[in-house]
Amino acid sequence: MAESVPKSVQGCPLWVPTSQYKMEKIMKDPNDIKVDDIPTTMEELKAYEAKFGTQSMRDAAPADGTDEEIKKQMQTQKEAFLAKVPNDDKMKEMVIEQLKSIYDPELPVNIYDLGLIYAIDCWTDEATALKKCKVMMTLTSATCSMSEMIVDLVKSIPARLEYLEDLEVELVFDPPWSQEKMSDEAKLTMGLL
Repeated sequence: MAESVPKSVQGCPLWVPTSQYKMEKIMKDPNDIKVDDIPTTMEELKAYEAKFGTQSMRDAAPADGTDEEIKKQMQTQKEAFLAKVPNDDKMKEMVIEQLKSIYDPELPVNIYDLGLIYAIDCWTDEATALKKCKVMMTLTSATCSMSEMIVDLVKSIPARLEYLEDLEVELVFDPPWSQEKMSDEAKLTMGLL
């Protein structure tokens, strides 16, 4: 009895003799082999390695050009990136603008003009070439009911500023906040002038 192979007709399997099928592996022409082809026979593997080298040879070879060309391209890309990154003073200004957009929910004044920000330090991270900042701030009172929300809004500034990788918040209560720390604009808004 001849060996059978399943065949489907209208979803129902039928068995037909294999003599009706001619299964023959066609060897790829070595000139047609592409780098992303996967050799399936020894002949194809030999043709592939003859054309593209062995795996270890491909791993060792630079992708596009010599090592010197690659280093030059990397340096050019690094310089182009660094030219876009603001300096520390500019980043500090950008952080202040973001702080001025955060308002104390209980008062009609932003936290910067309210005098809640004591210090802002920005620097460049040597590993990433991106900026990091630290904000030292206080609250109008140690028992402020909105303290967590205000601090979270300050911590979220890196999500809104390009090239700012991280912003650390240090919450301090010494010296305590007082109305004297408010800007004149804030005092005017609050009716204190």
